[in-house]
Amino acid sequence: MPFRKRRGNFVRKALYLLIGAIVIVAAYAGYLCLTNNFHIVVADELYRSAQPTETQIAEYKTGYGIQTIINLRGENSGSPWYDKEVETAKKLGIELINFRMSAKEDLTHEQVSALIHILENAKKPILVHCMHGADRSGLAAAFYLAAVAHQGERAAERQLSIRFGHIGIPHLFSAYAMDRTFEKMEPTLGFSGS
Repeated sequence: MPFRKRRGNFVRKALYLLIGAIVIVAAYAGYLCLTNNFHIVVADELYRSAQPTETQIAEYKTGYGIQTIINLRGENSGSPWYDKEVETAKKLGIELINFRMSAKEDLTHEQVSALIHILENAKKPILVHCMHGADRSGLAAAFYLAAVAHQGERAAERQLSIRFGHIGIPHLFSAYAMDRTFEKMEPTLGFSGS
């Protein structure tokens, strides 16, 4: 087979693979949106999601007994999503705790200590959420598994994965700050680091 024809076949196959990968990623992103990226971290203790609607909060209260919501987006009075969340939580008797953090910035040791304290002491079951349920929620879930549920480093680190929409690639995605924060805290959590 002539070189030009082989090269054309290679380019065509590579293009099909690329298109296939894009379709798979898009389908998975759609799935995460449809499910609100809701996941059980530890049954009857901690759940994670993207920004819930009023209907979803009510469903989580009914289906999972949610007693506390930890909003990792922080207080945003005047924003429709926040005001509805505050109103719905109050109406359903759910405590709402605001803890502002950014997926693009490493947390300080003090911030991590404060978050772990909240996770340990909040009335359970807890729903922890951020905007998309991928990065900040992943880090909070990782700290819960490591420091509160004592399920080990591997289980904790799995909360920061593509399964939940988190892409932690250094120097390429700003959300790598979540991975870096967890890595920096490993000695404090009793892990040797990797």
